[in-house]
Amino acid sequence: MKKNLLLAASALALCATGASADMTFNRIASFATPDNMAEGEDRARETSAEIIAASEDGMTLIYTDSPLGVVGLIDITDPKAPKALGNIAMPGEPTSVTVRGMTAYVGVNTSEDYVNTSGQLVVVDMAKMEIIGSCDLGGQPDSIAVSKDGSFVSVAIENERDEDLGDGRTGQLPAGFLDMVSVTESGCSDVKTVELTGLTEISPEDPEPEFVDINTLGETVMTLQENNHLVVISKDGEILNHFSAGTVDLTGIDTVDERGALIFTDEQLGRKREPDAVKWIDDDHFAIANEGDMDGGSRGWTIFNKDGSVVYESGASFEHALVQIGHYPDKRSDAKGVEPESIETAVFDGTPYVFVGSERGSAVGVYNVSDLTAPVLEQLLPSGIGPEGYVAIPERNLLISANETDLIEDGGVRAHVMIFERAEGEPMYPTLTSEGADELIGWGAISGMVAGDDGMIYAVNDSFYGYQPTIFTIDPSAKPARITKALRVVRANGDAAQKLDMEGITLDGEGGFWVASEGRTDRVIPHALYHVNADGEIKEEIGLPAELMAVETRFGFEGITKVGDTLWMAVQREWGDDAKHTVKLVAYNLETEEWGAVSYPKAAPDTGWVGLSEIVAHGDYFYVIERDNQIGANAVTKKIYRIPASEMVPAPLGGELPVVSKEEVRDLIPDLKSFGGYVVDKIEGLAITNEGEMFVSTDNDGVDDSSGETFFWSIGSVE
Repeated sequence: MKKNLLLAASALALCATGASADMTFNRIASFATPDNMAEGEDRARETSAEIIAASEDGMTLIYTDSPLGVVGLIDITDPKAPKALGNIAMPGEPTSVTVRGMTAYVGVNTSEDYVNTSGQLVVVDMAKMEIIGSCDLGGQPDSIAVSKDGSFVSVAIENERDEDLGDGRTGQLPAGFLDMVSVTESGCSDVKTVELTGLTEISPEDPEPEFVDINTLGETVMTLQENNHLVVISKDGEILNHFSAGTVDLTGIDTVDERGALIFTDEQLGRKREPDAVKWIDDDHFAIANEGDMDGGSRGWTIFNKDGSVVYESGASFEHALVQIGHYPDKRSDAKGVEPESIETAVFDGTPYVFVGSERGSAVGVYNVSDLTAPVLEQLLPSGIGPEGYVAIPERNLLISANETDLIEDGGVRAHVMIFERAEGEPMYPTLTSEGADELIGWGAISGMVAGDDGMIYAVNDSFYGYQPTIFTIDPSAKPARITKALRVVRANGDAAQKLDMEGITLDGEGGFWVASEGRTDRVIPHALYHVNADGEIKEEIGLPAELMAVETRFGFEGITKVGDTLWMAVQREWGDDAKHTVKLVAYNLETEEWGAVSYPKAAPDTGWVGLSEIVAHGDYFYVIERDNQIGANAVTKKIYRIPASEMVPAPLGGELPVVSKEEVRDLIPDLKSFGGYVVDKIEGLAITNEGEMFVSTDNDGVDDSSGETFFWSIGSVE
């Protein structure tokens, strides 16, 4: 049967317009770390991708996998189709890796405990996939880096503290130090130790070095994260300079994580930077990611001259940029915000770049640093969940992220390596942003949508931001689409309508809205319909009748649409009186106040469950989104179906309901794959304009155990 939908180009093609487009980074592939396990291995074990490096020819990646105690290798000869090369077992916990040619040097922690520390530098032949040498490091290694001439490797011996002792403070021996290891292609030999005690004011006896990098002069720059200190060391092991990383005054930030709201009016003055990663930009300047650990974390990044002077400070601007694309992790507001942890630097076609990775925001900022005093944020890329390390391969126009978070226990997405390519074209991400609005608008967990008569699309957030229920105005004509306004939903007294779980929105025909809220009776949160005026004030609340309350579950309304005087709501999953694999489409007549319903046959899941997440009436049909709760390769059902409007005749509640027919309109999995990552689970929003253009959106779960990615895109027009 001919589809009633004219298929548009893929999301990537929709974004990539213009014959003389600029060079931009876009994600082209992802690799799940369980794929490196051998046949017969238990893939249900935790795995990870943490620190990552590339062979000199840029064709092979190697990453540390601490949970498995291995390093994994990936063939990226074709970067759009990465291939598993397998894992190599290490004699302990791999903490970092660096590469010269096809020789990889891996820092391995073999410590018995926090006091009896030990470690090895393990040398791996990447071509032969075997260990060819090792040497003792005398302590627990963290970051490592190889010199540009390949003659030595610098290893930060952290000898990290036990965070369960002494309130997690520094001052726990043994002290850390720097090892400078002379290396050859077949192994390592001399180990020179550089003592670092006595340099800092915070804990001079316990430096805890964190991250190292080496410039072309052979100088090692090192962060002492908990001590908020930086050290520059010559190739001969002489301390050339050391200085405090200093503090930053932060304004316009959110510092409360318990309110379920994005409110950027707080400040933190004199916030210690406490840098994690560090990378040289040139022989005189380096960039640091100010993650924080004990007392600090300035939520941004900084460029220093090696003489100790600050050349550039991002302040809260990096965090604000992530706020605008929906990647702000509200549950980290009281700690470190977006937690910049990773730094990579590289020169692409003569342009120097700094890549700043946000561990909690799961994104990376692409900064043009042609002017070191005024870096330009050119792009924000979706990195994957919990990015820990990056490697740039400018000779191949590639950027790689290693993402350590493995959500196996939650049935979620596995740890991934993501591959980005710099090429001509428009940025594919973000697809939705609040940049350009009159105020800083934080957003996330977008759920139901409706197209307005003014060309705008209106969307609601769900209960993740239960203390800040909001109706967002979206301009879909912009690329990316723009959130231009945030209308707070309030009670008659002006207070926020807390604890609503807004899962659907439709127009009331009078300039206001009807909102469907999914209830949780076990938490005394009602299933209900709310009439909201143009100012966001709730004017009317309609609860469910006794016939529905007697059979309800927590999986309630997931969309609402209006036809004439009747509101129609899609129920997500089976209620007590539903046949297996069927759900109700519930009707409420605003004039007669009568309730009714029809029965909708949904797909039987291969794994997990399948439910409805949206309903929209347009023309002669009702359109619904049917989705499973599966992610990545396990995803099967992410589809739009339509139901003839002629069949949407509600029967009285309590009796047998008519079963409607359905016709598939579009499988959304190819669309989701076109964004270059894994297939996300929550297709939540559908809006159809008066002209018949269909827009779809995903829910990013408030960046909680989620990549934070929101996809908002057009899929063409209804005939």
